[in-house]
Amino acid sequence: MPIFFRLRILSKAIFRYNSQRRSEMGFFLRRTNNEHPHLSQGAETKTKNEVSMSIALKQPTLTGQCVAEFLGTALMIFFGTGCVAALKVAGATFGLWEISIIWGIAVSMGIYLSAGISGAHLNPAVSIALSLFAGFEKRKLPFYISAQIAGAFCGAGLVYLLYISLFFDFEHAHHIIRGSEQSLELASVFSTYPNPAISVGQAFLVEVVITTILMGVIMALGDDSNGLPRGPLAPLLIGLLVAVIGSSMGPLTGFAMNPARDFGPKLMTFFAGWGEMAFTGGRDIPYFLVPIFAPILGACLGAAGYRALIARHLPSAAPVENEKEAPVVRGKVQASS
Repeated sequence: MPIFFRLRILSKAIFRYNSQRRSEMGFFLRRTNNEHPHLSQGAETKTKNEVSMSIALKQPTLTGQCVAEFLGTALMIFFGTGCVAALKVAGATFGLWEISIIWGIAVSMGIYLSAGISGAHLNPAVSIALSLFAGFEKRKLPFYISAQIAGAFCGAGLVYLLYISLFFDFEHAHHIIRGSEQSLELASVFSTYPNPAISVGQAFLVEVVITTILMGVIMALGDDSNGLPRGPLAPLLIGLLVAVIGSSMGPLTGFAMNPARDFGPKLMTFFAGWGEMAFTGGRDIPYFLVPIFAPILGACLGAAGYRALIARHLPSAAPVENEKEAPVVRGKVQASS
């Protein structure tokens, strides 16, 4: 028999076999679906679940948010105090603007690191102000604040650990006794102390004013209805604001503006040998109270002031009751513009 006819017969046999198998499989599926309808829905349900899981974002836990606040604050303090340590004990030559811009970039990096999880407060004053004026959950405040202080403590501690031999060499070379008033020069690497020419009351006022400005602009940058949406540029703009404040007001108080940024490193220097001098700053009124309460007051004033003076005057969309009124409203908006 010619090879052509053999191939033709073989192909027909394969076709009949495949048709029979498809028929049997179809019968099996129909029977299975009738007897066990939940099995036939399994694939569809799984597909729907996969789609919904891909659309719905997993909400961060409070633990995750605290970890983000800890790491963001630690990163900010690590870079900020690191540049001051380089200036004080390592012979680096930084001007006021360079120090301020490094602090600003450090703030931006901390925000970028943690914003997607915790909102990147990195500052107890900001957290308190947001809880009072922006709907932040008050139950989270103790956890956020603890994480921020712990992050600042560890960030400063890591810088001290890396520079520790240079600190001892500097103290030995300049005959500085740690814990004395003279040793505040090195304690100021990690936390803020006022210019000797200003009083504690003046320092309190300075911190209130600059934190009010900081919080007001933070509220504006986070409000998409106030101008164009800033999106990923917001952290850089906040960092630039910190740099501008630091370069203009830094020589007065060290521009703390953040209770955690100041108290965490002060706590570290207390344990590192500076003792009570780290908290009092050589003043009759313990200076550590100023960078705690002044920024909190300033942040609340900034948030309240933004809501009262700016947010309430922002244009908002007029409500439309039905579709017939919509063209009229749009026409009025276009005419007014």
